[in-house]
Amino acid sequence: MLSRLSRPTALILCAVPIVALFVVVGVAPLPYAVAQPGMTANVLGANEGRQVITISGTDTRRTEGQLRMTTIEATGPSTDVDFGDVVEGWFRADRAVLPREAVYPSGKSDKEIEKRNVHDMVESQNSATTAALGYLGKDAKSVDVSLHLADVGGPSAGLLFALGIVDKLDGDGAGGDLTGGRTIAGTGTISDAGEVGAVGGVSLKTQAAGRDGATVFLVPKAECADARSELPKGMRLIPVTTLKGAVSALKALEKDEKVPAC
Repeated sequence: MLSRLSRPTALILCAVPIVALFVVVGVAPLPYAVAQPGMTANVLGANEGRQVITISGTDTRRTEGQLRMTTIEATGPSTDVDFGDVVEGWFRADRAVLPREAVYPSGKSDKEIEKRNVHDMVESQNSATTAALGYLGKDAKSVDVSLHLADVGGPSAGLLFALGIVDKLDGDGAGGDLTGGRTIAGTGTISDAGEVGAVGGVSLKTQAAGRDGATVFLVPKAECADARSELPKGMRLIPVTTLKGAVSALKALEKDEKVPAC
């Protein structure tokens, strides 16, 4: 025989499984990665004591200003992300909560992912060299370009590598610097033909760029909206689709001419 429960007792008993559910959710790992602004590096200078771009077989020029490639830092593929991490990420402008599979391929170990990132970086460097020398009309067999950037993987620095090569070899084409002496940052993949591709995490990268002194940010045109969402005060966005277009935009900026805008 069942006795009738009072209303307060019944509410308490009903609440117990709900509270238990929140406790479990709060401590259980979730299938997300949390990202934040990462390091930036001037491709015209040195990284960890070694020049990022080294060129031999042809004359190079001394450069002023900076071309800063940008990164994001994300929790590792094996890192547990709990409910508290996710909630904090939702409410912070300098954090992004992403499905883990959007950041890392599923079913791959940490070592396999690291190996893939290194491979993508090498391919990006090769494409950047091909695109830059092709743009300048230089024979790749006569020019040796070496690119080095420690502890960074993936293809998103391609555009900045290519611009760095162009600046070291040709500048603005009229004796000046491609940067105009500014600190310019950006992101974007690059193809052998000089086409710029989207990369993701752009709103975090603009924050990293602003933190490290950049006033201009080159962004793949398709990601303009993302770049505007958390844009640091005073930073200028320049949308690009090709290496040629990026170089033309920087030359126009230096001459105070009309420059594309997001």
